[in-house]
Amino acid sequence: MKKKLQVLSISLALASATSILHAEGNINAGKQKSASCTSCHGDDGNSMVATFPKLAQQHSSYLVKQLHAFKDGSRNDPMMSAMALALTDEDITDISAYYATQKISENALPVLDTDDDNDKPANNKDVQALIAQGSDLYRNGDLKSEVSACIACHGPFGEGNKPASFPALKSQHADYLIKALTDFKSGARSNNPENIMYMIAKKMTDEEIKAVSYRISMMK
Repeated sequence: MKKKLQVLSISLALASATSILHAEGNINAGKQKSASCTSCHGDDGNSMVATFPKLAQQHSSYLVKQLHAFKDGSRNDPMMSAMALALTDEDITDISAYYATQKISENALPVLDTDDDNDKPANNKDVQALIAQGSDLYRNGDLKSEVSACIACHGPFGEGNKPASFPALKSQHADYLIKALTDFKSGARSNNPENIMYMIAKKMTDEEIKAVSYRISMMK
């Protein structure tokens, strides 16, 4: 009887482990399935175009959530929605697992474009000054304008929070971060719990969005 119970326990343990492994995705399969993603996001999830997000080292839970959002229409993007529709749940889990294991690349220091001249802050801050401003906003928020500190959800080093599906932000492209925050601010993007990012971003000035994006892009 004891042997039967031991066998049953082992079988249940193995079944549970298999379920966990399946839930976490097959990395090798994910690498193969990610072939259609490489033109925008790079072979290893490090996109070469700054308006396309890096996926490398992102939490698999967050990637799964976003791909499902593109697929069900709760997050809209013509290209990504079409790509996600063709993916099965297993594909999504495998691809997310693959990108989560890749190392994100570092960024060069942001450069103010000549187009920024028309949008330059009144005190003509340079890149380093904007990064310093962004660092303070990331860690402390802005009590006066009621902008929450990014560190609360995304961690002191931009590592995010995997259990809560809060994304890792470190070393992300500044241009993509600026676009994402601007979309949250305008309401163009709203697929986050209780629309919390809209509530934060709508209180941020364009300068603050640029500053915190520059700072995050420099995090390692």
